[in-house]
Amino acid sequence: MTTGISLGRAGRAVLDLLLPTCCAGCGAGGSPCCSACAAVWWGLVPVARAAVASGPPMFALTRYRGVARRLVLAQKERGRRDLAAPLGAALARGLTSLPASTGKGDVHLVPAPSRASAARLRGGSHVLALARHCAVGLRNEGVRAQVAPVLRLAAGARDAVGLDAEQRAANLRGRVRVASWRLPEPGARVILLDDVITTGATAAACVRALREAGIGVVAVLGLTVAG
Repeated sequence: MTTGISLGRAGRAVLDLLLPTCCAGCGAGGSPCCSACAAVWWGLVPVARAAVASGPPMFALTRYRGVARRLVLAQKERGRRDLAAPLGAALARGLTSLPASTGKGDVHLVPAPSRASAARLRGGSHVLALARHCAVGLRNEGVRAQVAPVLRLAAGARDAVGLDAEQRAANLRGRVRVASWRLPEPGARVILLDDVITTGATAAACVRALREAGIGVVAVLGLTVAG
């Protein structure tokens, strides 16, 4: 939602109460994401990127275009916090079909980190919000899941929009940090979540940082994949 002014968290909350809910994908009234637009999250798309060629398998729910793109941008950039629940639920449905989400023990969902300045403008990390709702969806399906927000992006990282694969990798090099006191136990099933997979640079940097901290990632799942 664009108003021409910068709204704080309280201002956005007031607008959420005053304005009628509409679908961010098509504009239809009644829900943040109508059933027709929710159908865009139709299944898992295997994702191949050179940056993660030797890493865990990567998947996305659909391509970053059309309705899916509008939904992602609305949640990420336009203050539509009400989309975190349906988009997180879509991630949960995708994960239930991955072998990595089945078995004994908890599934640990690690959200990809955002720049601190961007997260403040958005009223918090949008990927963390997705992860929390994804965990709820998994638990509703009988999967023991918890969110592990252990990754941080150090100062100095630029907005990645417009950067190519090499520039994205350089932008993140050495800047993905791990909060070691919050890490899952070694051997835990860890799944990295993100909203858009582009070059794979973010996934590669996150997987590398976790591996150096003794934590292996069993899969990467994004809502969408660019290209």
